[in-house]
Amino acid sequence: MANDNKLQNIIAHCKEYGFIFQSSEIYDGLAAVYDYGQYGAELKKNIRDYWWRSMTQMHDNIVGIDAAIFMHPTVWKASGHVDNFSDPMIDNKDSKKRYRVDHLIEAHAETLAKEDAEALLQKMDSLLAENDFAGLKALIEDNKIKCAVSGTGNWTDVRQFNLMFSTEMGSVADDADKVYLRPETAQGIFVNFLNVQKSGRMKIPFGIAQTGKAFRNEIVARGFIFRMREFEQMEMQFFVRPGTQKEWYEYWKDTRMKWHLSLGIPADHYRFHDHVKLAHYADAACDIEYDFPMGFKEVEGVHSRTDFDLKAHQEYSGKKLTYFDTEINQHYVPYVIETSIGLDRAVMMVLSEAYAEEDLSTAEKQDSRVVLKLPPKVAPIKLAILPLLKKDGLPEIARELLEECRTYFKCFYEEKDTIGKRYRRQDAIGTPFCVTIDHQTKEDQTVTIRYRDTMTQERIPIASVKELVMQAIQAF
Repeated sequence: MANDNKLQNIIAHCKEYGFIFQSSEIYDGLAAVYDYGQYGAELKKNIRDYWWRSMTQMHDNIVGIDAAIFMHPTVWKASGHVDNFSDPMIDNKDSKKRYRVDHLIEAHAETLAKEDAEALLQKMDSLLAENDFAGLKALIEDNKIKCAVSGTGNWTDVRQFNLMFSTEMGSVADDADKVYLRPETAQGIFVNFLNVQKSGRMKIPFGIAQTGKAFRNEIVARGFIFRMREFEQMEMQFFVRPGTQKEWYEYWKDTRMKWHLSLGIPADHYRFHDHVKLAHYADAACDIEYDFPMGFKEVEGVHSRTDFDLKAHQEYSGKKLTYFDTEINQHYVPYVIETSIGLDRAVMMVLSEAYAEEDLSTAEKQDSRVVLKLPPKVAPIKLAILPLLKKDGLPEIARELLEECRTYFKCFYEEKDTIGKRYRRQDAIGTPFCVTIDHQTKEDQTVTIRYRDTMTQERIPIASVKELVMQAIQAF
């Protein structure tokens, strides 16, 4: 169920507390491009690092690389992006506004009763699978779907629109070669398959992981950071023996869902969605969808890509991209299982799950708070150290604790304002633990630790603070 108010509140909160800003905002912004602020950058890095460790550190047979954004243009011809990387679009003749067909129909489905919506979306999926553009236009017209700007149903025919950004590489424009900003990070893994396999002496099955920026010229980019023109992916390509891909596909579906659940998000906030229309390279594919404020949407894809990619690059490059399997004494082109998660979507997922507005009113007074209940392991700040007063030696004790802890995790120090106001600010940025240094600390070396989610407080030895926080953030 869509919740536009929650989405708008999250967007406003992200700006107010330094998580995410509109790009080039002082120049009225750039559509569907965003900058991460001081806390957003920390949150994004922590999620990226958590994914990276789960892939490369927790698996003996997965390694990571960092391929360049610019690649030889033939890479994208071989991968099929030049000819096939496009979305069906439709224009409203009155408003001149362009829509992605599936987004237009999905938005209309949200206004319908559940059974009618499911029937409409099922019909849409069937037409998309058949590339029946005339049928898609007829479906839009038959359901009297209107443009949100003009309010009319005066539509053009449905057409394909390529999503890749292109530019020129060369010192003189006339002599320049056309290159593309990569629309995905997977191809950088495929073209390095042999380099990694040979230099790392990797034996199948093995995986190659990568995180990095990708670029798509989305015509309909919406949903805050859910769909952007510049975004970051976290992808892993797992190379397997042909004939074993089905079992590895199921393995990675299960493994990736366990990773999501390890973020503390309830299982009923996720679902698997099997693809009706498979990409040209796949023999099985599904999405892991999360219940965002705008409803269930894809956050990660798990795909069985067969041997399409390596065979295509072998054909176009003329280089042999086979693997000799000593167990069966045979050369073959490996099959591939892909896991691909959008890092920005993961950030939005974590923020959507964590954001809460709580009414704390009592009979004596009105009170409320906005809190981000972020998992400690990905929270931007792990510990806030707050001396009760700016005198009597309390700041000095607080600074000693800060120096003890900051080597191990991100800390925040603040003296300004009442302790209640400081707590509220830390709640708003998702800090799981606050420690208050007071006069009792000088007497017995204990501090008050406050737990963000419950707001409960207790006295603990100051020497125990670092270990308590470390245990919380190291939970895998």
